[in-house]
Amino acid sequence: MFERMFAMLRKEFIQVLRDPRMKGIVFAMPVVQVLVFGYAITTDVRHVPTVVYDLDNSVASREIVDRFRRSGYFDVVAHVENGARAQDFVDRGDAGLVLHVKKGFGDDLIAGRTAALQMIVDGTDSNTARIVLSYGVRIADSYSNDVLSWRLSRTAGAVVPPGRVELETRAWFNENLESRNFYVPAVIATLVSLVTLMLTSMAVVREREIGTMEQIIVTPIKPVEFILGKTVPFAVIAFIDVILVTVVGVFWFDIPMRGNTLCLFCSVFLYVMTTLGVGLLISTLCSTQQQAMISTFFFFFPAMLLSGFMFPITNMPRVIQWLTLLNPLRYFLVIIRGIFLKGVGPEILWPQILALALMGPVTLFLASKRFHKTLA
Repeated sequence: MFERMFAMLRKEFIQVLRDPRMKGIVFAMPVVQVLVFGYAITTDVRHVPTVVYDLDNSVASREIVDRFRRSGYFDVVAHVENGARAQDFVDRGDAGLVLHVKKGFGDDLIAGRTAALQMIVDGTDSNTARIVLSYGVRIADSYSNDVLSWRLSRTAGAVVPPGRVELETRAWFNENLESRNFYVPAVIATLVSLVTLMLTSMAVVREREIGTMEQIIVTPIKPVEFILGKTVPFAVIAFIDVILVTVVGVFWFDIPMRGNTLCLFCSVFLYVMTTLGVGLLISTLCSTQQQAMISTFFFFFPAMLLSGFMFPITNMPRVIQWLTLLNPLRYFLVIIRGIFLKGVGPEILWPQILALALMGPVTLFLASKRFHKTLA
């Protein structure tokens, strides 16, 4: 048994690594992709192009505009004199925010009246619009509190300062609330998924197309030995890719690694076993490599979208939430984010680990049975 498996392992390694371009795709592309995705995939909002429509032009209006500018979130790109010009900036997508200061803004503040400040936000991207509004509200509230304090200081002897409630926030696990820390571990998981699925989904089909399947059929190799011989080399490649992209994530992007490395690699083993089983199952169901590639993407993209990679599963319809229970990527994302960011272990992640431990053998068993049927 071991001699037959060793022969299959040797053949698979030679077949994958003899082509220099394939080695680049397997080992270099995941690193390049995690670098690109690490910079590109972010929900942080910075440098919002801002148009100032200031009809008051007072000391107070210039002060609040300067506070927006100095916050680091807003870049003033233009000052306009009329509303039509401001709307033109928004229509062309050159402005994400129009800061409209109405006439009499400074006089209202001096007189102790409520002064109105209008923020016009491009709501095309609703998520970005909500973040921009929250930034603007915080800046306006800070300015309002400073004005109130100034008023109280001038009447300190006559008026008792009113009580105030101050909210102090503290974020756990991602103290600076950087979206990169949330997405880069997920990118590692999706890249490993794609590499293993692509390699294994074409493994059996390639044997048929190049004419070696008939030679394998007449050998004494068993279906289980054949499946193991196909999966072990790709599992080794997957582990090398995990190490490479993890090193890039930790040392290049400064992603915290708070958990146990051994727990991470045990979880990777269970997840890779699942993706390899799915890939081999696809390979046994397809007749050509083109069919296998298309089928892989039909599986991969829904799995990524329904995994919680970008959209919270709790926001999905109930039926879709039940469907995600069949998605191995859902469980692995919880594991990898928990290990990287929270530093938790099996005592917390055991439900997800158990799910992967069940899915892996089941998919490999189905692939083995399917290959047995093709032999018949």
